Amino acid sequence: METLDKMIESFSGFVWGLPLLILLVGGGLYLLILSRFLPFRYLGHAIQVLRGKYDNPNDPGEISHFQALATALSATVGMGNISGVAVAIAIGGPGAVFWMWISAIVGMSTKFFTSSLAIMYRGKDSRGELQGGSMYFIIEGLGKAWKPLAIMFAVSGLIGALPVFNVNQLTQAVNDILLIPNGVKVGLTSNLIIASILVAITAIVILGGLNRISKTTSKLVPIMVVIYFILVLIVLAIHIDVVPKYISLIFTDAFTAQHIKPDAFFGGALGTLIVLGIRRGAFSNEAGIGTAPMAHGAAKTSEPVREGLVAMLGPAIDTLVVCTLTALTILVTGVWQTSDSNGVSLTATAFNSAIPSIGKYLLLVCIVIFSVSSLFSYSYYGTKCMSFLFGANNKQYYNYFYIISIVLGATTSLNMMINLIDGVFALMAIPTMLATIIMAPRVMKEVKRYVTRLKNES
Repeated sequence: METLDKMIESFSGFVWGLPLLILLVGGGLYLLILSRFLPFRYLGHAIQVLRGKYDNPNDPGEISHFQALATALSATVGMGNISGVAVAIAIGGPGAVFWMWISAIVGMSTKFFTSSLAIMYRGKDSRGELQGGSMYFIIEGLGKAWKPLAIMFAVSGLIGALPVFNVNQLTQAVNDILLIPNGVKVGLTSNLIIASILVAITAIVILGGLNRISKTTSKLVPIMVVIYFILVLIVLAIHIDVVPKYISLIFTDAFTAQHIKPDAFFGGALGTLIVLGIRRGAFSNEAGIGTAPMAHGAAKTSEPVREGLVAMLGPAIDTLVVCTLTALTILVTGVWQTSDSNGVSLTATAFNSAIPSIGKYLLLVCIVIFSVSSLFSYSYYGTKCMSFLFGANNKQYYNYFYIISIVLGATTSLNMMINLIDGVFALMAIPTMLATIIMAPRVMKEVKRYVTRLKNES
């Protein structure tokens, strides 16, 4: 297992090199400039679309704009926000948060383009049903000659959609917060019991298909964000005197990298910090990876730009709001300097420090909701990839593979799981970003047509 762990770590480090960083960040900046900062200019309109102002039940698709965003957010607003941020700070210090913000700002533009393309170039599966996602817009938009890129995305997606990281961190949270403090011996047996419970809950929802997933997540997502928001505000209110200091430190440390662990591997300490922040940001909001377009591609709409505008809200909610709340909680409580914990355990230590006795249990409630809702959405992404590769009649087999992988996630190390998902996310980003950059001018033509129609309607 130790050899396998090192191999996966080397693979992840290799694919997350300078070329991918240029593709994700440089490509995202190109899209932001090409769109003339459209995500920020049309923020108000995006919220109106999300609220259902422009919904048309006769439009093609399966789910509403809100359900599409909720499905995508239930995947992104998950353990990446609670555990991924903690990993970033534990390794890179406060400055990593700044580079996560940069990833989100650039990611808003990336998500606008990828999700617009998911509607512009919807394909049909082997049953003749409309489908959206990177693999479909690559073939429909660029032609059959580009099919190898679409296959690369879908094959990587089969692994990238597995719930191993979420389950790993949920198991760690239950062990560290609930079982160990109450004298329960943890090990393989307790982990398998947790996995069995998760298997049962997940199976009930995901075997019901997209409609059951979207209805469940559209109820869970608002609840989990509100509960978490209230909890963090309590922690910040208790430590209000040091909040300005740590907000300032996020900015200054982003360029000095004074708090990074000594094993810097890429361009010195600052280079390591930037890569770390971008990786954790991409892991959290998934902009440019290509997962969200699969959810947004199922939205009931005939207006690609409209869905793109809804999709771009994802990184703002996920990284600029939820990740920042987690980061400030870890920083203001000081546990990032006094604790040896990592991942979800570090976040739990922060909550327990600020709200003794009950803080960690309240966090555990949030963790369970965050993690379980992510389990539902990722299964949908995996079945879409399975359907593309092996036909729609075989997509249900992925769910059984998915459910079995829950056991794997509950019984393996954090390091192995996070490197595995990081690595395949990188392989998903390459075809998604290449195709998006090539077709971006087509999206901008669609934007001009959409803006003209809006003006005529008003």
